Amino acid sequence: MIPLPLDELRGLGRIEGDAESVTGVQIDSRRVQQGELFVAVRSGVAYLDDARARGASATLVPEDDFAALAAIGRAARSRFEARVVAITGSVGKTSTKDILTALLRATGADVVAAEDGYNNEIGLPLTLCRVERETDVVVTEMGMRGLGQIRALAEIARPHIGLITSIAPVHLELLGSIENIARAKAELLEVAEIGIVPADEPLLASYGAHTFERHAPEIRDGHAIVDGVEFDFAARHQAQNAAAALAVLDTLGYERPRGIVEVTFSRWRSQETELPGGGLLINDAWNANPVAMRAALAHLRDCAAGRRTVAILGDMAELGAAAPRFHEEIARELGSVDVVIGVGELARGYAPEAWAATADEAVALARELVRPGDVVLVKGSRSVGLEIVAEALA
Repeated sequence: MIPLPLDELRGLGRIEGDAESVTGVQIDSRRVQQGELFVAVRSGVAYLDDARARGASATLVPEDDFAALAAIGRAARSRFEARVVAITGSVGKTSTKDILTALLRATGADVVAAEDGYNNEIGLPLTLCRVERETDVVVTEMGMRGLGQIRALAEIARPHIGLITSIAPVHLELLGSIENIARAKAELLEVAEIGIVPADEPLLASYGAHTFERHAPEIRDGHAIVDGVEFDFAARHQAQNAAAALAVLDTLGYERPRGIVEVTFSRWRSQETELPGGGLLINDAWNANPVAMRAALAHLRDCAAGRRTVAILGDMAELGAAAPRFHEEIARELGSVDVVIGVGELARGYAPEAWAATADEAVALARELVRPGDVVLVKGSRSVGLEIVAEALA
């Protein structure tokens, strides 16, 4: 972090510490390093002493958690000249962030990227606080739960480029219609200097943004080739995310890298692990919605190569009154899957061979039904917590 004077943070809450400036910001006392500011959000006030013992130069107990972090994020943003990319979308924003980060680093760029899914009022300011003077590009991610939230995040980050990866029926429970979802995501286009959207998304056509095409990739020797660039993954839905990332890379003016681009995806997103007997585990347990679920099932079929397939599928949350219908539609996609295990009340709609109420119960079912040599997909909404099933199998 470019040093941030504490005087700029007066009025945000109770500040303690003798330092004139801080060189980092943390909200988890276990991550605090010498010279950093510990912001005691939520229940963090209980860890003030721990933060000081680990080297915090100052501590802040904010009067308003989100307002304080927003102010810190704005202060950090005002200190650097690196170009900022903001990525949002109903599906694929974190994976697109991961792919873009890999592309930029392959060109030699100094990149700061959001960790995992740091995409809200807490995560975005923390990402901005990691930027150094030598940083070339900052890749941020923006999620939302309603109208106005993307705009608020964008006004903190002030992005040079705003990318929308997709519009899909996600958060219908909160926003009511696909048109409202598009409107909420498009708030980014109204703040960013340059907007980039899919060419085939009619709900974004009126914003005058640059567009990118999502052509079918070539899959060769376990690698996806997207518009001439080769990646070390073979998932077709990730190749579509790669098309979006390449559009940003081109707009930033970087040359496309030669050779195979190696991408490290954030945890629980299309992570593949070999299983006993030649099997494969696809851990995609971070979240789920109808579009992402179909893409994950297509990848399961692609990976099968004659092996038996098992899909361990949790509820798809936040779909509102139409949730049962969306689950029944996914059920019609499961005819080619050998074994389906549903987890959660809505997952009954998949018409699974076996069902569990919770992820804990699903662990025993998975251990019973998965055989050596199987290709296994684990996917569900965050609220289901299916990562413990994937971890048990791995």
